[in-house]
Amino acid sequence: MTEDKTVDESNKIQLFEDKRIRTAWDEEEQEWYFSVVDVVSILTDQATPRNASTYWAVLKKRLIEEGFQLLTNCKQLKLKAADGKRYNTDVANTEQLLRIIQSIPSPKAEPFKMWLAQVGRERIDETIDPELTIDRALATYLKKGYTREWINQRLQAIQVRKELTDEWDDRGIKRGQEYAILTDEITRAWSGMTTRQYKELKGLKKENLRDNMSTLELVLNMLAEATTTEISKVTEPQTFEESRQVASRGGRIAGNTRKEIEADTGKPVTTKKNAVDFSQLIADVIEEAGKDEA
Repeated sequence: MTEDKTVDESNKIQLFEDKRIRTAWDEEEQEWYFSVVDVVSILTDQATPRNASTYWAVLKKRLIEEGFQLLTNCKQLKLKAADGKRYNTDVANTEQLLRIIQSIPSPKAEPFKMWLAQVGRERIDETIDPELTIDRALATYLKKGYTREWINQRLQAIQVRKELTDEWDDRGIKRGQEYAILTDEITRAWSGMTTRQYKELKGLKKENLRDNMSTLELVLNMLAEATTTEISKVTEPQTFEESRQVASRGGRIAGNTRKEIEADTGKPVTTKKNAVDFSQLIADVIEEAGKDEA
């Protein structure tokens, strides 16, 4: 299926071993898409783009014959080629791309396959022992360079969010779009921005907004969600619209607190800062590791 739609190619070239992978951000779907032929070319050491295209055509046919449902309607986007012209190009989202990589017999693909196997094992372990989820979250945030104080707030925020979604489940709120609408209502009421506007302020796309909040932003977001949960338990809304009004009320209470803080400090609570500012860059870690080995 060919899609001729507007996509953000501001970060369209990603490097992998000094070779390029064209990417595009679909604002409507909130998804990154990757040029499949570029990935195939790198992982299989194809000499020319034509060779890579041929390899991908054969692999794609085999995957479809094997029942690979994710490729039934393969998306195409017009991406710029080496000659400067734009051509319809097969692209894949993250899930599709990882599945494709699993089917590529190449030493360069092996690290990805090992990683996927590890992630799968961890998910099974977490199903057996849910406490492992918290332990792994803590370890992941520490590796990213977040402070322990911030991590404590983030883990509490996860619990507050879980209590809110449990309450929504009890009220018959459907996961997915209805969750997103109510979350947006809370965010708008306390921060003055929709979730998407908030992410745009911080320069985010697929990243988790809460992972890019300061401690104060996290606390106010928790206050908004915890208040929404409490109001919902007391008022027992019977319809989605009533739950939406409750979400607005809960967020508004936290919003009033935000305004008081801003009036007292003279500084905005919501900030453009994101995880790049709050955590240690992976590049720094790699650089330090290189120094240790030298």
